[in-house]
Amino acid sequence: MKSFIKLYLEAYKGLSTPAWMLALVMLVNRSGAMVVPFLGVYMVNQLHFDLEATGIVLSCFGIGSVLGSSIGGWLTDKLGHFKVQFFSLLLTVPMFLILPELKTEASLAMGIFIMSMISDALRPANSVSIAYYSKPENVIRSFTLNRMALNLGFSIGPALGGFLAAISYNWLFYGNAIAAFLSAAVFFLYFRNKKGRENKEAKEEINNLQDVLPYKDVPFLVFSFLSIIYAICFFQLLNTVPLYYRTVYALTETQIGIILAYSGVVVFSLEMLIVHWAERKMAAIKAIVYGIIFCAAAFLSLLLTKGLWLLYLSMFMLCISEILAMPFMATVTLQRSNKTYRGAYMGLNSLSLSAGLIFAPFLGTKVAAKFGFNILWMGTGIVMLFTAFGFFLLMKRMRLDKSKTT
Repeated sequence: MKSFIKLYLEAYKGLSTPAWMLALVMLVNRSGAMVVPFLGVYMVNQLHFDLEATGIVLSCFGIGSVLGSSIGGWLTDKLGHFKVQFFSLLLTVPMFLILPELKTEASLAMGIFIMSMISDALRPANSVSIAYYSKPENVIRSFTLNRMALNLGFSIGPALGGFLAAISYNWLFYGNAIAAFLSAAVFFLYFRNKKGRENKEAKEEINNLQDVLPYKDVPFLVFSFLSIIYAICFFQLLNTVPLYYRTVYALTETQIGIILAYSGVVVFSLEMLIVHWAERKMAAIKAIVYGIIFCAAAFLSLLLTKGLWLLYLSMFMLCISEILAMPFMATVTLQRSNKTYRGAYMGLNSLSLSAGLIFAPFLGTKVAAKFGFNILWMGTGIVMLFTAFGFFLLMKRMRLDKSKTT
């Protein structure tokens, strides 16, 4: 027990104060993340959209996310990560206040598109900021700390959101607006004059392999494509999974919120420990491949039987998938990048995950409506197994600059 506690505490040692503050900003922001997990349920139950219309509107969230990630990466290289993060946080506030007034498919789709575009411009800037404020040997754990904060917030947000949705769906949007404003205020007050790591290596970094735009880096483009496939399958969690809970298991919004909150608690409790262990025991390739296999198992397990316990088991495996795959995907991106185009590389990494938000609801709801949820889960699991094999073959051949994260 003592050795376990010691290992757990070691995972947090050496992290910089700015890394902790970035995590705090994300925690505050995501604690208000009540809208996205309930958007599908809101459109079906409150606005009475059908499943396919709901999927199309949710896909607009993904399209905005992709565009926001691209613009955010470009703006980060041009304007700096501080300005992009602050204005992204601040400008989402009025969007969340406008969304509950949009009742038609077209108007809500446009509102969600603009909101997600502004919101996800934050992601590449935040990734660059983490690298900027961290020592190379702590970068992976700094990314993990940030993701832990996201997931702790994600455990608070849906749980609170399920409670508020039972009163009025409008409060979901207002809660998100309040959290966005508070996170923008915390970020501005702490980081407005904050300097990061400055050294000759950071200023004079020259890497012939990486001294190109990511869009000309063919191995990285393949890596990004496989990341999109993973994201399409994993992000069923945000769209068709809650609909599955509602339509097949007849769970209430509160019960759905509790399961989603459980996922956040699992990731928050275990991510730093598992990543710290995986960082010492295995290469990034193994962590990513194992993470994707867990994703396959999570969806295939839903075919075995019925029962509330199975929903929690499946969610647990999705959490392990996220813990193993996503931090190391960010690490590989950082190792493949250079200082000149770091924002663009991190932007493409964010774009890859955001692209999943386009196709996940569109394809997921389409397959579920036409063939049923069992076919959706079976197809998702099989695709994940092939994707794991693709990552394995690719990353054995990719050259990475590990000095940036060691």
